[in-house]
Amino acid sequence: MASITSLPSGVSGSSLVLLETTTISSSTSTVSFTSNIDSTYKEYIFKFIDIHPASEYGFFQFQADTGTNTNYNQNITSTSFTSTNNEGDTEAIINYQTGSDQAQGTAFQHLSDQLEADNDSCLCGTLHIFDPSNTTFVKHFIARTQFHQADPSSREYYVAGYFNTTTALTRFQFKILGTSGGAGNSNTIDAGTIKMYGVV
Repeated sequence: MASITSLPSGVSGSSLVLLETTTISSSTSTVSFTSNIDSTYKEYIFKFIDIHPASEYGFFQFQADTGTNTNYNQNITSTSFTSTNNEGDTEAIINYQTGSDQAQGTAFQHLSDQLEADNDSCLCGTLHIFDPSNTTFVKHFIARTQFHQADPSSREYYVAGYFNTTTALTRFQFKILGTSGGAGNSNTIDAGTIKMYGVV
């Protein structure tokens, strides 16, 4: 079997440049990326590795802001759906998530729903931000996460949307929103790693 050692003539490829790595320790309320987000790259990718919530039923979320602002309340229009299969193989479903989409909302955008907080549970996934420094167009994003849901189930979460602003986005923040059904209702991340890449 022959191996491919180079791209064919006329075909170009892209590469990822690691810009920042944040390793999360116990009881972290927010994780912010506030530098290296500029016109150098047309696409940025965040990778979530083993994100573990401090308590059950929290929602992993993100928002963005402009300039040096720290309100993290940009207008978002988004769509979201999930695919799920539980450990008993009794719930194999695909659902549109009406509680996770936004229509010109300014809340943090869900990247998951009810996370399990068992010691062996975590979330992994990817978020793509397209051309955040563009001052002509809105800023699109797509995300896909996989996590151990609190059923317990394997759940894959799909989100897409746009920030409805033509102002350059310069910072992104991630956090977990605790819910009333959670054990302890903690709004903190217990452990995990988030990496930010620029796409050449």
